[in-house]
Amino acid sequence: MVRIRVLVVDDHRIFAESLAAALTAEPDVDVSAAGSGPAALRCLERGAAESRPYDVLLVDADLGAGRPPQPAPLREAAAPVGAPVGAPVDGIALVAGVRAVQPGVRTVVLAERDDPRRAALALQAGAVGWVAKDCSLSRLLTVVRGVLREETHLPPALLTGVLRELTAARKHRSDSERLVESLTPREREVLRCMVAGLGRKAVAERLFLSPHTVRTHMQNVLGKLGVHSTLAAVALARRAGVGPADLAPPSNGVRAG
Repeated sequence: MVRIRVLVVDDHRIFAESLAAALTAEPDVDVSAAGSGPAALRCLERGAAESRPYDVLLVDADLGAGRPPQPAPLREAAAPVGAPVGAPVDGIALVAGVRAVQPGVRTVVLAERDDPRRAALALQAGAVGWVAKDCSLSRLLTVVRGVLREETHLPPALLTGVLRELTAARKHRSDSERLVESLTPREREVLRCMVAGLGRKAVAERLFLSPHTVRTHMQNVLGKLGVHSTLAAVALARRAGVGPADLAPPSNGVRAG
């Protein structure tokens, strides 16, 4: 019998242990538990290294809520690619982190309440299910087995709200893409440096430009994007799918114009 490897991630120990115990009673399910995002990532890494990868991740939507801030390295480990340094390791951030390091793992979010906006964010981050924490064991098992057949599971009551949120997100992305397309190639290059977190001086050194020229490019970028700060420009760029500049050392010292 092929066993389904499930990892429960919840910082409420009693809930995590109770759920793990209930799932373990199933003959085709093998369950482990982790109490935080970083701990979950370590479990996933260890499972992959031992050639016993996890199939399904069940993660608390409110993971880490009310807990003291964690050290930066731990926060960053489970934050989505491109998230600000210091972003909290909540359940949705963990979903994105898992998708980045082990895209084959199917992630289902366990939630105490229906929330169309957060459910849409979870799906955008890579989740394939949103399930109430108080659902029946049979319902949860149906979801676990279903997502392994490439199914996506949402409560019927959430469908309309989630579709509305996803449609709005697509519109924002389209608008953002249109604004980014209005930039010149050099301005887009400067924007990618901004997304990478480089300041004016670093951008000047990176692109072999004078700080004054970079300042002009940055002002043009903000103006064309219709924003008033670098942070807002970076957020818009991310929505448009603009990635950070490659910070590897340039291969030659030819000065760009």
